[in-house]
Amino acid sequence: MTILLLGSGGREHALAWKMLQSDKCSKLFVAPGNAGTEAIAKNINISPTDFEAIKNFVLQEKVEMVVVGPEDPLVAGIYDFFKNDEALQNIPVIGPSKKGAQLEGSKEFAKEFLVKHNIPTAAYGSFTKETLEKGQKFLETLSPPYVLKADGLAAGKGVLIIQDLEEAKAELKNMLVDEKFGQASSKVVIEEFLDGIELSCFVLTDGKSYKILPTAKDYKRIGEGDTGLNTGGMGAVSPVPFADAVLLEKIENRIVKPTIDGLQKDGIEYKGFVFIGLINVKNEPMVIEYNVRMGDPETEVVIPRLTSDLVELFLAVADEKLDQVSLEVDPRSATTIMVVSGGYPEEYEKGKAISGIENVTDSIVFHAGTKTVDGQVVTNGGRVLAVTSYGDNFKEAIQKSYQNIDKLKFEKMYFRKDIGFDL
Repeated sequence: MTILLLGSGGREHALAWKMLQSDKCSKLFVAPGNAGTEAIAKNINISPTDFEAIKNFVLQEKVEMVVVGPEDPLVAGIYDFFKNDEALQNIPVIGPSKKGAQLEGSKEFAKEFLVKHNIPTAAYGSFTKETLEKGQKFLETLSPPYVLKADGLAAGKGVLIIQDLEEAKAELKNMLVDEKFGQASSKVVIEEFLDGIELSCFVLTDGKSYKILPTAKDYKRIGEGDTGLNTGGMGAVSPVPFADAVLLEKIENRIVKPTIDGLQKDGIEYKGFVFIGLINVKNEPMVIEYNVRMGDPETEVVIPRLTSDLVELFLAVADEKLDQVSLEVDPRSATTIMVVSGGYPEEYEKGKAISGIENVTDSIVFHAGTKTVDGQVVTNGGRVLAVTSYGDNFKEAIQKSYQNIDKLKFEKMYFRKDIGFDL
């Protein structure tokens, strides 16, 4: 079948790499893609949120399935766009409805959903610039550190964790009144801080049944020892060594099941991935956030561990027959290390020539922010490449990734040398 994958990052390269292993995928288009997807599929210069251009392309090329990588088109309602269009309604979209995508598109919607369905999460309050004073008083009722989250999409950068009460009050004003994150912070959710170690749980659902994918843990901060600014993610490890059978059972029974049941009870159409950001507080899992797509760079470690046919799984999602297929997982560990542009996540330059990719052995290089100019792969984003490796344990896998990163070169290249340090 002919498939269109939307997105341009490391997540999309990993999904493309996996889908092309299926004999059910005869042709794969990626819009807009990157230099990595260009080498294995056909890139199309269409924005994932330009629904009319996507429609024209899908009809012209007889596309039979659309797989959505990033959150923006989901929050903008691409699922509903296809469902409500006579010419498109028989083409399955892997991703939730616009209402389902509110689990990521609105922090307030997500918190209300969690509370309504008795899913463990931190205490919270939601505030706008009109209720700024109430928000500042609410901060006084909490113990530090204080967690402030922009309600809308802020490209993974809309969460602040602040130790000082006065600074937290000032930042709340900065977000609500001075629009620090633009429209995304016109509403701010203030949360109780949960102290523990984070992990991610990925679920594929057809809206009725579900499959739990391997767990993963990513590293968000730019600096070693988890210091400095938040990024989109500097590396990831799967499985999570501390996620034992007892914790996994709690995650399924207290979080995954009530989430999928809650979607059904609320009449929310959902056919795609649910990413559940968790924190393990004294061996009790609690939800920090939902995302409505796979994480990046977690996709680069979770998808390579699947031995099942991904396209077959997607077809089962579309047909609501996910309970009839099995999900097989490689028992080995996988790790990925992100190689980024100097200066990221702040100002950085693009267009730096990359060399050494062809010298990598025993690891997979997934492209994130790259493009091809006159046959030369160059940097085209903050996060540039993800180097993924397998190992009998995460330490062995990490070592392989670092050995291969030594073969890569571009000007001002940076990566963290301590991924997995806290495990």
